[in-house]
Parts: sequence; structure tokens; C-alpha cells
Amino acid sequence: PNVGTLIRTRIESEFLFAGMAVSYYQQIMLLALVTTLVTLQLCEGFYVPGVAPVEYTKSSVVDVRAVKMTSSKTQLPYEYYSVPFCKPQKQVDYKSENLGEILRGDRISNTPYLINMAEDKKCTVLCHGADDKPTSVSLTTEQAKLFQQRILDEYSIHLIADNLPVATPFQMQESEDREYEIGYKFGISLDGKAYINNFLKFDLKFHYIKETDTYRVVGFEVTPQSIDSSMISIDPETLECALTSDQTVKPQIVEPGTTETITFAYMVKWELSEIRWASRWDVYLAMSDAQIHWFNIVNALIIVLLMSGILTIIMVRALRRDIARYNREEDMEETLEESGWKLVHGDIFRPPQHSRLLVSLVGSGIQILCMTFITIALAMLGMLSPASRGSLMTAAIFLFNFMGLFGGYFSARLYRTMKGIQWKSAAVQTAMLIPAITFGTVFVLNFFIWGKKSSGAVPFTTMLALLAIWLGIALPLVFLGYFFGYRKEPFKHPVRTNQIPRQVPEQSWHTNIIAGTMLAGILPFGSVFLELSFIFTAIWKNQFYYMFGFLFLVFVILIITIGQVSIIVVYFQLCAENYHWWWRSFIMSGGPAIYLMLYSVFYFMNRLDITDFIPCLLYFGYSFLIVLMFWLMCATIGFFSAYFFIRKIYSAVKID
Repeated sequence: PNVGTLIRTRIESEFLFAGMAVSYYQQIMLLALVTTLVTLQLCEGFYVPGVAPVEYTKSSVVDVRAVKMTSSKTQLPYEYYSVPFCKPQKQVDYKSENLGEILRGDRISNTPYLINMAEDKKCTVLCHGADDKPTSVSLTTEQAKLFQQRILDEYSIHLIADNLPVATPFQMQESEDREYEIGYKFGISLDGKAYINNFLKFDLKFHYIKETDTYRVVGFEVTPQSIDSSMISIDPETLECALTSDQTVKPQIVEPGTTETITFAYMVKWELSEIRWASRWDVYLAMSDAQIHWFNIVNALIIVLLMSGILTIIMVRALRRDIARYNREEDMEETLEESGWKLVHGDIFRPPQHSRLLVSLVGSGIQILCMTFITIALAMLGMLSPASRGSLMTAAIFLFNFMGLFGGYFSARLYRTMKGIQWKSAAVQTAMLIPAITFGTVFVLNFFIWGKKSSGAVPFTTMLALLAIWLGIALPLVFLGYFFGYRKEPFKHPVRTNQIPRQVPEQSWHTNIIAGTMLAGILPFGSVFLELSFIFTAIWKNQFYYMFGFLFLVFVILIITIGQVSIIVVYFQLCAENYHWWWRSFIMSGGPAIYLMLYSVFYFMNRLDITDFIPCLLYFGYSFLIVLMFWLMCATIGFFSAYFFIRKIYSAVKID
């Protein structure tokens, strides 16, 4: 009766707990439903900060701001007024910028361009003197040399109107499609001579909203021209300029010692457009090469299916056969005489050498993996729009620091599993190692950029802010993760570790760590290299990248492929009775980073025209950081895939 009473009491308590759980679940679902309804109710009038539409009335001023000057040849951005351009009659005002904009080298300032909504403007001289009369720019020999050098370095100028970047339209020769280049060329070089684009024709588009009698800017194009100042005449009464049309247009050459004055002029033309404000970025983000991305997805899926087939053969045939044979008690003596992965069961979970360094790298890899996944997901959902400048880089920096909590937690549990005792030292190493390498590299490169007086140089106050974010957010969160992770139970292993380590037999060539790393990196890199080429083009050629839907699919395929390759490599290593898998699985899973490094060298030699020392140093310095982060991310994925695979197969075997 006492046993029956206990059983009945236990059953009643279980049902009570289940009822409480269901009730709690219902409360959570009700709260989520109410939150969703309230959010949907408010969404009609809500816009993400920085991307809300601006309503203009007719003739109201549309500000044209300068962002920076960029060149894929030098990789050194400069602010707009780093050359003696015409300045506004009032003082130059610089817009406050977020962290991402500062790191990109943006220095957004006002310009003397005067544009009014829906009002065309004929030829207008840009520069005005103290008496408010149109004037030309007088150049000294040094200023002319600076103009000439910037033109020969193929610099482009970036302007924005209503947060919409200016674009230069051009037509493809093969397909005759209309394409756009962000910004406009500062000038052109022919036969070693520099010609400046001193005349700009702005073509702006507006969308008219009849209900409110307001206008919205939906297009901003420019057609730059080089016209000799002698062909631009200024009417002293109307203060407008005119172009002589009785002869062939002569370009404005920039030559130190001979070029003394340059007349800058512009004209404005407005056009009514049916393009809605929400679709105005489509021309910049149009995917004319979408077929290439789909080809990349199909190619990656084929690789995944191939790897899945190999894994199926290993798991279904080899592993089941091995496990069935190992679990037959009557064949135990025969099994002990055979070779195979079971023979190393007493050493398979032996802690590796330099375990603290390993868990530090794994913790940083978890930070990078979580940061990358969340950033791509947010960008795919449209929350990191290019209209919100610098938001992508800002989000990535803060996410990396906040993900230190997860990196510290899993690193601590792994460290305790490896029987580590100095968890505080491990926490400091996890929080400091990779960020210190990154910060030190950027700091050294920053000295060279400072020497060139480029706007790409990170200001000292921003460096202090980054240091404060690192030490004030990332370091405490990693410690917090270690504090809770180290107090959790370590990962359970299905077999015990012998006191005396087993001798590893002589290995064949394909189990060599260098050969294994090279072989393990081919297929994962093959699944992503096409997308990486577009990312490299966006980074080094100052273009927009917004195909995050494709990138998210490729990223998921990369994770699956690395996990599959890691399992296969580790399985063959264990079959060769080599139980040193901890470091090997981590290093070999980072194989795609080797091919990324080789691709960066290929891209430098074939896609870029960089010749100077400092641009080369910047390219390879930042490429080194990209390769390092990519290696840590891939290595962490492969390490945990191999770890869970090994725990799974040894838990299925009967061990005496």
C-alpha cells in the first residue's frame, strides 16, 4: 500500500507539473500573440531609423552631400575636401557618423551644389567668391599635382542626395543593358595626361504623391564631362554659364605649371518617375548575374549530396558492420586482434597538449560563427540596409563582442572536460588572444594610413572607443560565460581513458596533417568561392553587396559541408589507430582558409591594379585578418562535428 501510495502521489505530481507546464506554455504563447498584434498595429507608421522617407515640397532644397573619394588602385579613401574643391559659402559641416561609417572612411559633409525639388537648372557655376559672384578655382603647382595624381590613381567621387548615392549610368557592350557605377570618376587619363571632370549633369527623379502634394527623391544619376574652362562663358547679369557649341568640346587638362584655373559647373534636370520610394535602391542592387549565384547554389548542393553519400556509406555500412562485430561477445578475442577505431577507445578522449590554447581558439571561433550567422540573417531580412550606412559593420562589431558570452560558456565547458584547472587564465586568453591580434594588426596598418592622411585612418578617439568596447563588453561577457560554463557538468564521455597512452602506429601519407588539411579544404571552399568572389569585389572595388539571401544559403551549405568533411577525415584517422584527433580535427577543418588565402593572392594579381607599397600592405594585412577569422570559424565547425561524431560512435560500442 505504501508503494502504491507513493506511485499515485508521483503520478499526481507529474500531472500537476505537466499541467503547470502547459499553463505556462499557454501564457507564453498568449504573450507572444499579443506582442505580435501590437507590433503589426504599429508597423504601418514605423520605419527603421535612418531609412525613413523624406517628404519635399516643390522648390524645397535637396541637400547634396559629399561622402568620400575612393580608388581600387590605392585602397586609400580620402575626404571630399582633401583636394581644393569649391566650398560652401557658409562653413563646411560634417555629419555625425556611426562606428561603421568611420571605419569605412566616410566623412560626410555639405557641398555648394544648390538643387531645388522639381526645378531644372541650366548651366551653373559651382564656385562663388566673397562677393557672391561666380568664379573659377585658382590652382597652385602643388594643388595641380594633387589633382593630377588623384586622376591618374583613378579616384571616384561619392555624393549623396536624400541619402541616395549618385551613380554613373553606362551601357554594356555585349547585352546593351543599362548598368550603374557608384559615384563618378574624378577624371580620365589618356596617354599619361590627366583630364578632370569639371562639368556634371545631374539627372534626378522624383515620385509625386498627389494625396499630400509632396515629392520624394527616387533617383540620382550623374553624367560627368571634362570641358576646358575657356569654353565655359559666364553671363555677368544672370550669373549663369553657357557652353560654346560652335566647335568640338575640348577637355580640361590638369598639368602642373600650365593649369592655373579650372571652372567647375553643373546643371540639373528633374524627371517624374513611377518608381516608389521603397524601390529606389533596386537599380543599385539589381542582380543581373543572378544565374551565377543559382549556379553556385546548385554546385554547392551537389557537393553536399556527394558528401552525404560518402557519409551514408561510412555510417550505414562501415560503422554498423564495425559496431555489430565489436558487440559480438563470442568474437571478442578475434576483435582484439584486428585493427580498427575501437582499439583506441582507451585513449580517444585523452586531453590534448596545449588544451588551454585550443579552447581559447574554439571560444573565439564560436564568437565569429554566431556573429556571422546572426549578421547574415539580419541582413537577409533587410534590417541592415545599405541605406543605413555603416550599419552592417557596426552590427558585426557589437555582435562579436556580445557573443563572447557564448564563446566563454562553451570554451569553459570544453576546458573542464579536458580536466583544465586554470579557468581564469583560460578566460583571459579566450577574451584577449584573437581580439589582440586583430587590434594590433589594425593599429599597425593605421600608422601607414595616417601617414597618407587618408580618411580611412581610424581616429584616435575611435580606437579608444573600440578598446573600451572590447575591455568593457567582450572581456566581462567572456568571464561571465566562463563562470557559468566551468561550473556546469563537463561533457560526458562514453568510455574511460587509460592511464598509459597507447603507441600510435606508423601512418600513411594521406593521414599527414598538411595533406589532410589541403584535401579537407577543397570541397568546402568549392561550395562558396563564387560568392566569395562577389564579396571581394564589393570590398576592394567599393561596390554594394546585398545578395544576402544567396549568401545565407551558401553559409548553411558551408557549415554542413565542413561538418561532413571533418567526420570523414576523423573516421579514417581513427581507423588508422591515431587517436590524436583534438588538434588535427581543428586544424584540418580550417583547410578552406588556405584556399581563401590563395584566392586572395590570385585576386590581387589578376583583378586589382595595385603597385604602391602601402596599398599592398593594406590589402594583405586586411586579407590576413579575413583569412584568420574564416579559419577559426571553419575549424570550430569541424571540431564540434568531429567531437559529437566520436561521442556517438563510442557510445554505441560495448566496452569492458
